[in-house]
Formats: sequence, structure tokens, C-alpha cells
Amino acid sequence: MKDKDLEYDELDLKILSILVKNAKTPYSVIGERLHCSGGTVHVRIKKLEQMKIALQQQLKVDHKLLGYDITAFLGIYLTKSSKYESVVEELVKIPEVLTANYTTGSYGLLVKIICRDTDHLRTVIYDKVQQIDGVQRTETLISLEESINRPLDLYQE
Repeated sequence: MKDKDLEYDELDLKILSILVKNAKTPYSVIGERLHCSGGTVHVRIKKLEQMKIALQQQLKVDHKLLGYDITAFLGIYLTKSSKYESVVEELVKIPEVLTANYTTGSYGLLVKIICRDTDHLRTVIYDKVQQIDGVQRTETLISLEESINRPLDLYQE
């Protein structure tokens, strides 16, 4: 497949498909599954990193076991859409903010946060997020359960 400067093929997608499911899979095991050498897998991954397709490995943590029992989504209404970048710069400084998405529709931003309990949630919303210049108001949706959280399978046979 080609997209201007990005050249990748079916083998690259198969490698990515294995790694997004388990980033700790040894290159030799990937090579065995895909009938190539571990060295080939290594070279392909380096190429994908240089193309900025493969960005980083992440450790998945069970936050509930560490005492963070509330996941919430904040719909943030901006005073003006031109405030988007400065609001995001401030949101980055709030450790409880996990994701921020610029959206269409009613909200300017949809933000995912994680907190220990409702008191912590209230503090994050009122004392941190709503104090940011450019935030007009927020709406909070508390997640009762995350049913699906998976990576996109890039190679579907």
C-alpha cells in the first residue's frame, strides 16, 4: 500500500496487528507466526517507527486496583473555538485527564478523566477544568463500565 511517503505492505500490517494486541511479543515469535526471521520483523518495525506509523509501546494499568474508581467524560463547551489550543495546553497539566478530543457537535472538546471518588471528581471539574480560561461550562458523563477497549486490528484475514 502506498500513501505518498508511506510505503507499507501486508507483512507490515500483520506485524502491527500482532503487536497492538501484545507489544511484548518477541520478534522471533512474530517471525515464526509470519514465516520470516526475527531480524526481518525488527527491520520492519524500525521502518514503521521512522514513518511514524508505529509510535510507542504503552503499559496498560488497571487503575481500579490502584484506587481510581471513577472514569468520566467531560463535554467541554468553549467560549470560542479559537480557545481550543490554549484550553488543551492547560488540560495537559491536569494529571487526571487521559484524553482530549476536539469534536463536532455541541461540545468543543470531549475529555476522559479518571478519579479516585466523587470528591476527587468534583475537585478536578470545579477547581481545575472549569477554571481554565476559555472553558464556558462542562457536562459530565460517568462511565458505569467500559465494555470494549481494544486496538484496531489492522490486518483482518
